[in-house]
Amino acid sequence: MITEVAPKNLKKFQQIDQQAFDLKIMYPFINENYPDHNFFVLCTDAKAFFKKVLKSVPVIAAAGGLVKNERKEFLFIYRNDTWDLPKGKIEKGETIKNAAVREVEEECGITVQKLGKKIGKTYHAYIYKGEVVIKKSYWYKMKAIGQDKLKPQKEEGITDVRWFNKDKMAPIIKNTFPSIAEVMEKTGLLTKTAVPLLE
Repeated sequence: MITEVAPKNLKKFQQIDQQAFDLKIMYPFINENYPDHNFFVLCTDAKAFFKKVLKSVPVIAAAGGLVKNERKEFLFIYRNDTWDLPKGKIEKGETIKNAAVREVEEECGITVQKLGKKIGKTYHAYIYKGEVVIKKSYWYKMKAIGQDKLKPQKEEGITDVRWFNKDKMAPIIKNTFPSIAEVMEKTGLLTKTAVPLLE
């Protein structure tokens, strides 16, 4: 997490010195040696520092959505043993909105009836072809009607697709990524917590 205020529960977080922070070096080291730990970088201008981090590694643009059906249930996918929201890379010449709808439809085997308002964007780091990259994901609200026959896109590593009621989100909250929790917060599915900018 990149922040201007130290987390309240410092027992759950370990600080990384701002001057020593290099995402290309730190991320693989933390990922390999401390996968279950939370880290934060304390700085006076979090936005400026984050812009600097974004310039240090390749950024991959992606788009996806939070889909709601007529029963007011929300659509989640299960990939890499974690609950996630459908999203994917924006193809060359494709608009962000078109990519968001296409990826949701491909990954879940549904038809999106309506593309709603933009939720916002999230960032997370991961290793792609041996290199640290940041995925910048654009998120939209979407609606689907009568989409009960869900088909996970197995070639993308998706093993399950399910509708969840707002009051039955416990499995998601217990096993999802900080960036997905951030989307859930922005849409009122999750109460505000300290959510890392980088996973």
